[in-house]
Parts: sequence; structure tokens; C-alpha cells
Amino acid sequence: MYDALTARYTFSCPLHGESKVRLSAFRALERLPGAVHPAVFSVRFCCSCGEDHAGLVAHDELDWLPLGLDSGLFLNLMTAKLEAAALELGARAAAQIQGGEWPWSFFCYPEERPRPVFPSSFFLLAPGASRDALAVAVRCPACSRISVNLVSQQHLDLPFHNDRRVGVLEHVFPADLRATLEEFRAELHASTFDARRLDLE
Repeated sequence: MYDALTARYTFSCPLHGESKVRLSAFRALERLPGAVHPAVFSVRFCCSCGEDHAGLVAHDELDWLPLGLDSGLFLNLMTAKLEAAALELGARAAAQIQGGEWPWSFFCYPEERPRPVFPSSFFLLAPGASRDALAVAVRCPACSRISVNLVSQQHLDLPFHNDRRVGVLEHVFPADLRATLEEFRAELHASTFDARRLDLE
């Protein structure tokens, strides 16, 4: 289960009973065949006990609950009453999306542009050279090709925290190579290619 107030997922741990981890502790995500509403993902995560464990997470917990849409109660110190956090957090998330800010983003290398994304598009995460850096392999929801970005932990853990600079692995993966070559071949025979060549001369 996800807790929006602490930004942590709860999974079982064979040593401690349970483990509360952030999205940046995930190492692999794979959508399982079968269920669609909600889809279920198999997750491998780095636990505080020092081992990697497997867990399951539903699509809505992965993509929507971090926006605070199902958060619990909090004690409002101004009114001394327990109040639902979901209304305030949900309204804030909606306002930011309407303003053009997306909860998570990545840079699609084949398309050479930033793209909005949800965590369900991530499939591999690995610690970077510095303590705060993570390499994230993302399948682009627009073109279905793979890009690898180097981001901070906050870029993943905190919705709407987008790094000012994102490292991009300049590499086209073999699975995407055929589609890239077909696109280039089509562009080569199109009038747009001639127009671009004239601009360069």
C-alpha cells in the first residue's frame, strides 16, 4: 500500500516483517499478464535489510496514489480536527497538471524531446555514481521506444519535482533500431528532408 503523506510503499520483508520504501528504491518493474483494471506490476525493490525483495503493486497505487488522491486523515492544527488530506492534495495535483506541469517527466532520446510519464512506464532503475543519482530506463508512452535518463531520487520520489538537468544516455537500443531506421527511410524519401537540406545550405 502507498502512503502519500510519507511517499512510501509498504511491502513485506522476510527479515523485518514489512518494509517501507520510496519509488527510488525500486530496481525493476514488470507488468504481469492478466488483470487489466487495475493492472498488476511485479516489483523488485532494495529493502532496508540490505536484500532485494519481490512485491506486487497495482497500477493505481503506482501511478495515481502518489498524487494524494487516496491519502488518509491528518490533524489540522488550526482547527484541532481530523481532516481528509485527499481533497487538498488532489486539488493541488489537478491545478498543477492544468497549469502544464506533469508529476513525472523524462527525456525521450529517439524523439529528442521531454515527455510526461507515469511510474508504470519505468522498467529498470539502478543507482548512479553519486549517492543521489539514479539511472531510469523508461519505455516512452508516445513512441514505445526505450530511453535511459539519469535523475535525482527526488525526481522519482516526489511528484511534481522535476530536475532542472537530466542526464540522457545517447543510445538507440537494438529493439528500437528497426523502427528508427524505418522512420529515417520514410523521412529520406519525403519532401521535408529536402526542405531541411535546403535550410542547411
